[in-house]
Amino acid sequence: MTGPTATDTTAAPPVLVERQGHVTVITLNRPRALNAVNGVLAHALGEALASFDAADDERVAVITGTGRAFCVGMDLKAFTAGESAESAEHPEWGFGGFAKHVIGKPVIAAVNGFAFGGGAELMLACDLAVCDTDATFGFPEVTRGLFAGAGGLIRLSQQVAQRRALELILTGNSIDATTALGWGLVNRIAPSGEALSLALTIAQRIAQNAPLAVAASKRIFFATRHGDPADSGTWMENDRELESIFTSLDAKEGSLAFAQKREANWVGR
Repeated sequence: MTGPTATDTTAAPPVLVERQGHVTVITLNRPRALNAVNGVLAHALGEALASFDAADDERVAVITGTGRAFCVGMDLKAFTAGESAESAEHPEWGFGGFAKHVIGKPVIAAVNGFAFGGGAELMLACDLAVCDTDATFGFPEVTRGLFAGAGGLIRLSQQVAQRRALELILTGNSIDATTALGWGLVNRIAPSGEALSLALTIAQRIAQNAPLAVAASKRIFFATRHGDPADSGTWMENDRELESIFTSLDAKEGSLAFAQKREANWVGR
């Protein structure tokens, strides 16, 4: 892997981070390259996500892109020059600093334009996704002699019906926002240019809830999503989380706030 190029070190930051209350907005910021992922962007995104996950007062993250693309995937120019699309310091985070990076809190993708290849895989790594009405999605790796190896083949089969997933993966064709919504690839569609606003509305609603309960809900969902409800092991996972949450200060506060008809004051304990 080569180090950052001169343009990487002198240009604007590859990732921008902004706090809005308990919501953290992470913006991919290589608009001239349509936010294509090189090693520098991967490290910056991974660092931003790690910082978000470790902060007690940050509850939901939104990932979006600058310009007319969310992300068009791996920077092929950097790839042909020998660069990686992973963080040099944390390759365990995977593609873009996110594909293998386990984040305990909710992450929402606000897809503002093109989401191709690795860009679509970054979207799949998020828990929820919304998009602009003119957004476009695709996995064109097979047309470049590659395959969607940054989680596309794994996550797409979990999020979209089998034949639809295979159509995307094997043809390399793209789909529009309406099709993506119908296939369950995104949660909602916003008017052009409003995906971030819609994502923030959803994020702020989530952030109003008890953070321990939200994080536990995410953990148990992914830990048991393929489990058999008749399997005792599945219920062991569920009950372990249940005991911890139901004895928390936040659980007591939630009940008290309901009885007193006031907003809850979550402490995260």
